[in-house]
Formats: sequence, structure tokens, C-alpha cells
Amino acid sequence: MTDAFILVTAVPSKRRNLLQLTAKSTHFGRKTFTSWLIESAGTVPIQRRMDFPDGRADNTNVMLKLIEALEYGDAICLFPEGISRYHPAIAPLKTGVARLVSDVLSRNSHKPDFEVAVLTCSITYMHRQHFRSDVLVTFNPPMKFTPKNNPELLSPVEYANIRALTAQMHQQISSGTLDAPSWRLIRNAKLAARIYAPLGTTMRLGDYVRVVRTFLEAFKLAEQPGSESTSDEKLAKREGASRADTEMRRLGDDLKVYQDMLTCWGIKDDRVRAPLPAHIIIYRIFVRFGWAAFLFTISIPGLLLWLPVFIATSVAVSRFKRTGPVWDTWNKIAHYKLIYGLVSGVCVWGISVLLTLSFAPITAALVPGLMWMALRWIEDAISALRAFVALLRLLRAGQSRFAQLHAMRTGLHKRVTELAVHTLGLPPDPERYFPESGGEEKGRVKGRWASRTAYFSVRRRRKRDWNETLRLYDQVDYPEEE
Repeated sequence: MTDAFILVTAVPSKRRNLLQLTAKSTHFGRKTFTSWLIESAGTVPIQRRMDFPDGRADNTNVMLKLIEALEYGDAICLFPEGISRYHPAIAPLKTGVARLVSDVLSRNSHKPDFEVAVLTCSITYMHRQHFRSDVLVTFNPPMKFTPKNNPELLSPVEYANIRALTAQMHQQISSGTLDAPSWRLIRNAKLAARIYAPLGTTMRLGDYVRVVRTFLEAFKLAEQPGSESTSDEKLAKREGASRADTEMRRLGDDLKVYQDMLTCWGIKDDRVRAPLPAHIIIYRIFVRFGWAAFLFTISIPGLLLWLPVFIATSVAVSRFKRTGPVWDTWNKIAHYKLIYGLVSGVCVWGISVLLTLSFAPITAALVPGLMWMALRWIEDAISALRAFVALLRLLRAGQSRFAQLHAMRTGLHKRVTELAVHTLGLPPDPERYFPESGGEEKGRVKGRWASRTAYFSVRRRRKRDWNETLRLYDQVDYPEEE
């Protein structure tokens, strides 16, 4: 449901009325807010085989309705994985989308130029189970099909052609997100991206994800087994590639060790990159603590309004986690937070208006505004407090340990930069390249006034670290590997 909500908000408002949503049939017919919301949006129920083990799943009428919608020129939204999950790799795609394309083209085979397009979308959550994390929605280039150009998809169609189209969709979706066989590779790729483009580099979320994915693909390729070859030329090439793969795996192991040490000490890579003398650390400790205390103080009224929302979502999520292993329940935590947060937030707003009926119009606008600004202030307060704690740990670590970590980081930076520039083709000066690339039409805020007013925007303002969440610690770990 969260995927659908984010996808719909990413579609331009003038086009949303053309979009026909779909969802699994088990969401329908229940006396819950989720069921009511899904049905009210005109969502079409899809019966999944896994939900009907007796074989009673029948989508004949539903598919006919979707085909007619496409023939009318509308758009339909399908989730080809067919399952909600929290894993590092994309699940094998179902063939329903490809079969739907085939059915539509077959029904309109008498119109050679009739066109149906598949617009795949990749949704990348930084940490989707955590409050105030970021998400990137990427629309990939559309794949267009006509009876004249794609006779292989006309009935009777061979199943191999259906699978080929599904594989093409899988490759395109994978190209726009982080898709890996293990969380370890994603963790290493994110650290490599932070070393290559350090904290403070002004870059869009899309640029950040693409840089992480570039490193991720290199780490994935290094772990793939090599093919057998017999000729001397192929053998020599394979030996050179094998040495490169070995070096890549060694770099991945060293990145893991370095990240484990950062996690153990509770500090960011940026603290190691730019060492500070002791007196500067002490000075910044007082500044960060004072700034955090001030922001916490002015956000108290708004936090009191947020308190029922936080309590309701925390209780709901804690109860839900007891229904199974945590790695299996994380996939719906965002769903629960969305529903319970929305309902409790509306209740807080309604009760506030009822208690102040004499000046309700003012309260109706003041309460959401105060809650929003409190969220902004508490976000900055948490960031300042996190810096305060990190500076304290730096002071306690001692010069010898810090020098060891700094030397390790220096070596990793040289290897990561060499890999990024000479092998992966990334820009040699990311801190200069990314701020200059793109423009205002791509979401960049230019000018001092525009930058200051963006603080009050309803949209999320840009963060220095896209990996950041509203927590006292940096989220760098993932569910344990099975």
C-alpha cells in the first residue's frame, strides 16, 4: 500500500485520474481503514494463487476490465513481484503484465498501429522501516508494443516470448534501484559511495542512488563465477579479470571491516575524513549541545501534539512485530506506521479543533503548521544531538585509535577513488561535478533566499547525507542474512 501511495503522488496530478490501481484481493471486504481506503480509490482486486491454495483463483473478469481500460487509453498499475517483501534482491517477476500486453495486442490485431506501452517504475527506499527516511521513484523509458512491430506477442503466443518480455522488465526495473544478492554488498556500496562523494557533497537523491548502484554492480560482478574457457587468449583475459575480481572482493572485505569499526564507535566516515584537534572538538561539543537544547525547547508544544501519534504507531508496530520473525515483519512496518499515523494524526487535529470552537478556523491551520515546524525543529535537534554524541566518542577514542582508523580510511579512499574514476567512469571531482550538473528544473534550490524559504516547504528539504533518518544513530545495518 505504501508503494502505491508513493507511486500515485509521483504521478502528475493531471494524469492521476487516468490511473487504475490494483491490489491483492485479500485487502478487500474487511472492516478496516485499509480496506476502506483501497476500495474507495477504485482499486481492482487481483486474486493471487498463493492466497487460494485450492486453485479457486480466477481473474478472468478482472483482466477483461483491465484490458478495456487500456483500450480506452487509461493506465493501469500492476506490481509484477506479486508479493510484499524486505529483501536485497528483486523477487522473480510474475508473467501477468506480459500476458496482459499479449491479450491487448491480440484483441486489437486488426489495428496494426494500435499501441500499448509498459512504463516500469523503480522505487528505492533508503530505510523504509524508519521515520523520515528518503525514497526515490524512478520512471524508466517506456517499452512500446504494436501488433505490426510485435507479432510474436499475438495469440497464439509462445511462452518463451512472454518470459522474454518479463525478463526485459526485470532488467529495466533493476537498472533503476539497488538490487543485490545480499545486504552486505549494498552496505559496502553505500560506504564506497560516501567515501567517493563525502558528506557535504551537494547531490540529488537520484545521483546518490546511481553512484551507489555503480559501485554495487562492480561488487556483484566480482562475486560472479567465471565461465570456462579453453583458448590461450580467453584464458589470459580471464586471468586478468580474475585478479581484478580478487582485488574487488578484497576491497569489499576491507570496507566491511572499516564500517564495522565506525558502527562500533558510533561515528560517521566524515569524522574520520576531516580530523579535528581536541580544543575544536570540545568547542563544538558545547555548541551542538546548546543548539540541540534550544531546538528541543521550542519544539515542545508541537511534540505534545505529536505524542499521541508516536504512541499509537509505536504500540501498533510493537504488536505487529510479535506476529513473526523481525526480518519477515519489516516489510509491513511502513504500512502500519502510515495507517496508524494518519488516523491518529487526524484525531489529534479534530480534537484540537473541537476544544477551541470559538476560534476553530485559526486552530485548524495553526495545529498542522505547528506540528510540521516541530518536526523540522526536532529533526535538526536530533541531528545536532547525534553530532554531539559523535564528538564525545571522538574525544574518548584517543589519538592512537583515531590515527589507526584515519590511516585505514586514507588507504580505502585511494582505492575507491581509483576504482570510481579509472574503472567505473565516475567524475574525478564529485564535490564539484554534482552541484554543477542539473538545474532548478531537477529540484535544485539556487540562491540564498530560495535556500532559506525551502526550510518551510512541505516537501522534504535536502539532507547532507541521504542515508540519514530521524534517529540518534546512523542506520547502516540491515536484517541478518538467512
